[in-house]
Amino acid sequence: MLLPKLRALFNPEMYHGWGRQKNYFEGWYYKVVSENGKHAMAIIPGIAMDADGNRQAFIQILDGKDCSSEYHKFPISDFNANLQKFEVTIGKNRFSIDSLDLNLETIKGQLSFDRLQPWPSTWYSPGIMGPYSFVPFMECYHGVLSLDHDIKGSLFWRNQWVEFTGGRGYMEKDWGHSFPSAYVWMQSNHFQEKHISAKISVAKIPWLTGSFVGFIGGLWIKNQLIAFTTYNGSRLLSCSIHQDKVEITIKKGLLLLYVTANRPDATELASPIQGFMDGRIEESMTATLTIRLENTDSGEIVFEGEGVHSGIEVAGNISEIIL
Repeated sequence: MLLPKLRALFNPEMYHGWGRQKNYFEGWYYKVVSENGKHAMAIIPGIAMDADGNRQAFIQILDGKDCSSEYHKFPISDFNANLQKFEVTIGKNRFSIDSLDLNLETIKGQLSFDRLQPWPSTWYSPGIMGPYSFVPFMECYHGVLSLDHDIKGSLFWRNQWVEFTGGRGYMEKDWGHSFPSAYVWMQSNHFQEKHISAKISVAKIPWLTGSFVGFIGGLWIKNQLIAFTTYNGSRLLSCSIHQDKVEITIKKGLLLLYVTANRPDATELASPIQGFMDGRIEESMTATLTIRLENTDSGEIVFEGEGVHSGIEVAGNISEIIL
């Protein structure tokens, strides 16, 4: 399985769990929002393995508007991954980089995705994890497969066809054995101006005999990515988490990024602990993300805007990441 593992290392969207039998999870996150904004959903297929080698596949469905979720469990024999590319099937459901096909009792239909904007990848920095992609003992690895893309298709959900053609999508994934003990994650690609996307996360990262507060931020504007990460010389100046809002400030050179997000009602989702989906987190898809990017030398406001239909998660012992 060496070749598939090497191929996946440089292609974060692909399945990474070749040869794994326990203490492992992998999940893909498809966020889809209809053109009229009335429907916002997350579809999360994945695989989970506990410390005893018990394994299962799953598909989670999150309805961000009515704050409800479903967890569909499958035998491991129903999970199949393509060796050459990102293509995963779970029972009669199929997932790839440019489409998904759902055939569950509660939701059916097909969606396709076009004009994807993946986080840039190079041989020395494969995706959003950068050089940390090569570290073999990370608790959790992360990939941003598309910051923003077009959607075509519809889903039969709650006894009606929901049209997503003309809507916006976002796609990411996680793999490893557990989510961080404390983290905040937020994302939006619904700003007044189209084709703008923001993604910011802060987390406690175990490292050798200790830990550090790591962060990843990306602002996609004017067909380019401005990245703020632990490994590219950026500095996390503040991370303030309150009951009703989150505020984060990051500096990179002359650029200063201010992020504020409110914390509306959230929905409970299953999350991995030592490989199995025994944890619980809460995600909202109705937050508002306020972004301001300024040049500290000239005082110029490079970008300022509000993103709606935003996703936000705040989980764990947040005192570990407050600065």
